[in-house]
Amino acid sequence: MLRRLPLLALLALAAMPAAARQTTYANPVDLDYRYNFEQEREGISYRTGADPAVVNHRGVYYLFLTLAEGYWRSTDLIHWTFIKPSRWPFDGLVAPAVESDGKRLYVKPSTMRPGPILVSDAPDTGKLDFLTRLMPPIPNGAYEGDPHPPADSLPPGPWDPDLFRDDDGKWYLYWNSSNVYPLYGIELDPKQAMAYRGTAKPLIALDPARHGWERFGQDHTSAIKPFIEGAWMTRHAGKYYLQYAAPGTEYNVYATGAYVGASPLGDFTYAAWNPVAYKPGGFVTGAGHGSTFRDNAGRYWLTGTPWIGYNWPFERRVGLWPVTFYPDGQMAANTRFGDFPHVAATGAFTGWMLLSYRKPAVASSTLGEFAASRTTDEDPRSFWVAAANRPGETLTVDLGAVATVRAVQVDFADYKAGRFGDAPDIYTEFTLMGSADGKTWRRIGGTDAPRRDRPNAYVELARPERLRYVRYVHSHVGAAYLAIADLRVFGTTDGRAPATPMLASAERHADQRDATIRWAAVPGAVGYNIRWGIAPDRLVQTYQRWADQGTTLDLRALTVGQPYYVAVEAFNASGVSGLSATKGM
Repeated sequence: MLRRLPLLALLALAAMPAAARQTTYANPVDLDYRYNFEQEREGISYRTGADPAVVNHRGVYYLFLTLAEGYWRSTDLIHWTFIKPSRWPFDGLVAPAVESDGKRLYVKPSTMRPGPILVSDAPDTGKLDFLTRLMPPIPNGAYEGDPHPPADSLPPGPWDPDLFRDDDGKWYLYWNSSNVYPLYGIELDPKQAMAYRGTAKPLIALDPARHGWERFGQDHTSAIKPFIEGAWMTRHAGKYYLQYAAPGTEYNVYATGAYVGASPLGDFTYAAWNPVAYKPGGFVTGAGHGSTFRDNAGRYWLTGTPWIGYNWPFERRVGLWPVTFYPDGQMAANTRFGDFPHVAATGAFTGWMLLSYRKPAVASSTLGEFAASRTTDEDPRSFWVAAANRPGETLTVDLGAVATVRAVQVDFADYKAGRFGDAPDIYTEFTLMGSADGKTWRRIGGTDAPRRDRPNAYVELARPERLRYVRYVHSHVGAAYLAIADLRVFGTTDGRAPATPMLASAERHADQRDATIRWAAVPGAVGYNIRWGIAPDRLVQTYQRWADQGTTLDLRALTVGQPYYVAVEAFNASGVSGLSATKGM
């Protein structure tokens, strides 16, 4: 075992200069996720963030999450500062709706009965005021589906609401989270404190018998009736994109889809290119229930809710991906290498590859079976636990050879954390050390002031470093145990990218929602991206697979009657291969 570093050495490391200005990010988003209080009676402690609603208000980005007791502010989509509001009249804010009219920010929580709408003309200060304390009950409207519920049994709510202000100044509300009812919409009257105008209209519902990606369960393998939720409206080029999440937040296939219409309340048509955002493979899995917004350069982004689920089924994080609207109207979030570093200003993939997958790791101490080797398996549900949460504990990854290191992500885990709310001692401090030979070490990064909690700390190095070893040196986490799920190291090696794989077959099943894709193994490949779409030149969907998971994928996310095209690429620590020949299916 490695010895812990002495306290004087830690103090000397902490005094060294901070890294240069960060320009990249990696999912999960580096936020100070809050500890959840819902399972305190059961003693289940975990940090979580879900249902991210991001709005660009006067050139500043504001992020609201479920059960956060506040919100975050950013000017660059990298650095997020938590704001504690002046008033917070929510007994646990869930899946909030957020919108801006250019002057004020509007916030509406999920409610099972009439609830408030808050506004702020200075959200950077935490100031929130009531626009209305109680909205009236949702008015009854028409219904879709079979059987038809009676007119007086409209589902309570609005739960999972979305506020949308159109370019003509009219306001709309969309809502619901159910495996029985559809998503609803209604117009609001901004001159009457957002009172309802007219009746609620059913807009869209799931059709898992035709849309394979809407089926429930891990990789869509459950017969349980799926859930539609997480409404979000985006207007682009005169079309209205009513986005929704399916089939369930606690699975790798949680995704965002869209129906498209010519007006805010439809009619809406299912988009053949669905889903919009889909990320079933990799370290971060799940891309459903979020928001779509434009940055200050006019680029679109989509947020979603990746799944962890170790302590509780609804233990989650936040993901952020760039979005493209194609000239023919297709909306697509790019989740290819969607948990590797990307440039925050443009959304472009940096080309920095994962250097740490399945590489040897050693720790200064270990608690029970929670071995250091678990920190390089790209699984947020397996982790290393130190024998004690004390300064000087170390975790070291051997990359196997000297490589060019560009960034490190330290993903902490909650193992019997014992925390159920905010506290002054809940913050993260550590130092990153690097070495080319395992003998001479130098500081390459770490946490800087101001102190905050960083469950998914992403550190972009000030300059490229030629290293074989990367070491985490512990100072503080605000939990009972020091537990790290993965120490992810990014950069490039001196070798070659793998050869282009051969796509052997792409066979559609009798059940057209399913297909089996096979490809030939490539020597030296660490993983593969199976890419597909509705046109040969637009393979916008990606399923990432590690090489040790085999060379066959059962894909269960297709739409009945829709032709598809598929190709495969290989990757390793040096780069990405060319794309295989494309096959129709």
